[in-house]
Amino acid sequence: MMNPHSQEEGREPGPEVEQQDVMMLHRRQRQCSRQAVQIAVSALVTAALWAGLLTLILLWHWETMQDLKQLGDTAVLNISQVSKDLERHKADQMAQKSQASQMLQNMEKIQAEQKRMKTQDSELSRNLDGLQEDLSNLKSQGLNERRTALDSLERLQEEVAKLWIELRISNGSMCNTCPEKWVNFQWKCYYFGESAKKWIQARYTCSSLQGRLVSIHNQEEQDFLAKHINEKGSWIGLRDLNIEGEFVWMDENPLDYSNWQTGEPNNGGEGEDCVMMLGSGKWNDAFCNSYLDGWICDQLATC
Repeated sequence: MMNPHSQEEGREPGPEVEQQDVMMLHRRQRQCSRQAVQIAVSALVTAALWAGLLTLILLWHWETMQDLKQLGDTAVLNISQVSKDLERHKADQMAQKSQASQMLQNMEKIQAEQKRMKTQDSELSRNLDGLQEDLSNLKSQGLNERRTALDSLERLQEEVAKLWIELRISNGSMCNTCPEKWVNFQWKCYYFGESAKKWIQARYTCSSLQGRLVSIHNQEEQDFLAKHINEKGSWIGLRDLNIEGEFVWMDENPLDYSNWQTGEPNNGGEGEDCVMMLGSGKWNDAFCNSYLDGWICDQLATC
């Protein structure tokens, strides 16, 4: 049995077949056109996307470059500022070091000047001390010489007075006149003080009364004084102020008579340099700054 299509293929195409072919051709053309349009659109979209992406990349790259440039400029400015600050800091350090060095030099100069002034002050002080010592020695020497001269003159006057009294007595004169409140014995007058005084105070009081602390040279005088002595004790004119153990009377005569209490003088406490007469009449060395209620002055009687 023959295929109808085979029969048709053997036949010439008719108008319908051609029309169908044309329609199919048009359809294919339209499809191709659509595909071409789609491809073109896709290409355009792709190109646009790539263009946009490239634009974005370029913009990002440009902005990045701008940022990098700005950062670079900022870094350069910062580095420049830091360099300036560092140089200024170095300059300040150098100035401070120079100032410190100058201050150290000034301090050394000041210390050297202080040392020199101390040395000079020490030398001046030594010179001044030497001058003061020399002056003190001169004053002391002058005072000692004057005191010695006065003591010598006083002893000479007293010896002259004693000789004069002896001469007057040998001629029958009575040399027993004493000031008021003074008591006469032989050719001397005695004053028995009754107020609390130190030894030096008693000495000056006797001087103000034109006398001196009593000097005792014999038993008769001692017995007379023992009758009038203050029961609590009285200062007398005997002391070893200059040389320990070397007792001297106020009239500068040697210790040719003594009436010491048993065991005295003992310089108790290493400071008993003045002598008192006890109520019993015996003598005792005592502290010169002690207060005694009694003290005895003497002076030559007048004819």
